[in-house]
Amino acid sequence: MVRVALAQINSIVGDFNHNCSKIIASIKKARRLRADFIIFPELAVTGYPPEDLLLKPYFISENIRFLRLISKECKGIIAFIGCADRQNGQIYNSCAVIQNKQIRHIYHKIRLPNYGVFDEKRYFRRGEQIPIFTVSGYNIAVTICEDVWTEEYIQVLKSKKIDFLINISASPFHLGKVQMRERVLSYAAKELGCFVVYCNLVGGQDGLVFDGTSKIINPAGKVIKCARRFEEDFWVVNLSKKKKYSSQKIRITEKEEIFSALRLGLYDYVRKNCFKKVIIGVSGGIDSAVVVALAVLALGKRNTYALIMPSRYTSKGTFSDAKKICDNLGIEYRIVSIEGIFSSYIKNLKDYFKGRKTGKTEENIQARIRGNILMAFSNKFGYLVLNTGNKSEVSCGYCTLYGDMVGGFGILKDVPKLLVYKLAHYINRISKKKIIPSSVIKREPSAELRANQKDADSLPSYGILDPIVKLYVEDDYSLKKIVKAGFDKKIVKKVIRMIDGSEYKRRQAPVGIKVTPRAFGKDRRMPITNRFFQ
Repeated sequence: MVRVALAQINSIVGDFNHNCSKIIASIKKARRLRADFIIFPELAVTGYPPEDLLLKPYFISENIRFLRLISKECKGIIAFIGCADRQNGQIYNSCAVIQNKQIRHIYHKIRLPNYGVFDEKRYFRRGEQIPIFTVSGYNIAVTICEDVWTEEYIQVLKSKKIDFLINISASPFHLGKVQMRERVLSYAAKELGCFVVYCNLVGGQDGLVFDGTSKIINPAGKVIKCARRFEEDFWVVNLSKKKKYSSQKIRITEKEEIFSALRLGLYDYVRKNCFKKVIIGVSGGIDSAVVVALAVLALGKRNTYALIMPSRYTSKGTFSDAKKICDNLGIEYRIVSIEGIFSSYIKNLKDYFKGRKTGKTEENIQARIRGNILMAFSNKFGYLVLNTGNKSEVSCGYCTLYGDMVGGFGILKDVPKLLVYKLAHYINRISKKKIIPSSVIKREPSAELRANQKDADSLPSYGILDPIVKLYVEDDYSLKKIVKAGFDKKIVKKVIRMIDGSEYKRRQAPVGIKVTPRAFGKDRRMPITNRFFQ
């Protein structure tokens, strides 16, 4: 029998004191509970991903210094801790194995991912050896994250006759990722005929969210213990090949999963960057309604402030709904009309624009006035402006630079419009009252920047747009292939041109939370100057 402790912690990139304190506290707790060994996530000491901090020699030195401080607490227990290692001038993504206050071995990650949000080959050198450790007569192999995803690696381990496979990880969340991981880990357990102990990072880091969901899988490939999702967790479990274990299933809906990821991502971005309050422009539309509700549920109503900024084009219905949403949430808000400022713009520019039709220029002026007001409140009171644009709009450039694109953090940046509506229903359900009025959910979407304006004037219906965006952006389908999937060629061509022509806007958008397999930014790096239009 081996007694295993698992510490699913929320590290902060570069905060060695914070991370070290969490690690030491977990080691002491595990020791009190008489665990044989304790496992921490990938790069738990530095936080993940540290990116170009890894290029600073003194950052690596501090990481090593804190690892040695941690080692002094490892008496009567073996700790497996994710850290950075430096050997002969090379940096490695590593797992330190600490026993009796000594760093007995440091395993170097072999498979370095270099796609999507990952740039590990930029920083780390690839490891070469696969050591086997013996604890209480059991053989233990250590892996880091994607090492275990490699068939070649699994086949090498098959000849080692191991009893436990430890996998420390910093695997970011997106829809479908949890199920994908479970398939990989279950396959490894069955192939190797061993227990797989998987410890994943939890928490938000810029646009990434780590869901945790650490687990133990038995040699039959069944999950027998699973940590909480989107929360820190700690537990100790006895493992023996002679014992029969019942499988454990965690059921979670898509809406619940996305909501939890967005809430954690927002909370950690605000907390880790030392903001206290956020501010949102609440229009009475579905996007701002969901963002302000998420802010209250993540940060509390005392830390959430709203501005309602009506114009001559704001309908009575949306204005009333904007106030109702704020009242339902119990937050402080102010009404700042933009009419006087907008009229002043039109008056002062009248002579210059003489003879030209009213159009996008005047619409964008309104959006930019609102953006300026939000940023003025941000500067004056220290609020973080939350952007309310969704993935459907950002994809097609249906947004205004320095207008509705302002903000320090984009909650819905990777959330398609149809999913925003699902989130609205979910928020109402968990709140046990209609925080977001039915009229907001049922109303046809509109930017309300001109009379009788509707989103459908510029975009295909979201029921058509969102699937096309997914196929083109996330799945890399060509025009021909999307049309073959059942979409009108003229519409597809229009959407593709809007997406490709809006890269310059997206480069200037705030960072946002990744929830789909392919978000804009590091996942999809397209040139702004680009003539490869289909």
